[in-house]
Amino acid sequence: MRSFGELESEIMRAMWRADKPVTGHDIADGLGKERQLAYTTVITVIERLRAKGVLTRFRDGRSYRYQAKVSSEDYAALLMGQVLSSAENPSGTLLRFAGDLDPAEAAALRAALDATAHPRDS
Repeated sequence: MRSFGELESEIMRAMWRADKPVTGHDIADGLGKERQLAYTTVITVIERLRAKGVLTRFRDGRSYRYQAKVSSEDYAALLMGQVLSSAENPSGTLLRFAGDLDPAEAAALRAALDATAHPRDS
């Protein structure tokens, strides 16, 4: 999966902030506060995102409501995994990335790695 374009990113951020399925008008109205976009443009991009598998839609009367199928964290992790797998030296790339983390991010990464290495008994 490729990274999102500018408008795709704006739409996905709006989808991730929504706590329920939203209409194309909801998204267009929210984005319209920052810049003028035609409703048809927003719907076209939403449908492209749906075709990419990151949004789902539900029939609501004569229109549709849309919802993210993947979380922002899952999407970012997918992209990070693709970058690592395409790197000439994945280990070196990962070490460089980890070295650039701030202390709080590094601590969170350590905790995640520890939890993965030693999963708790369920």
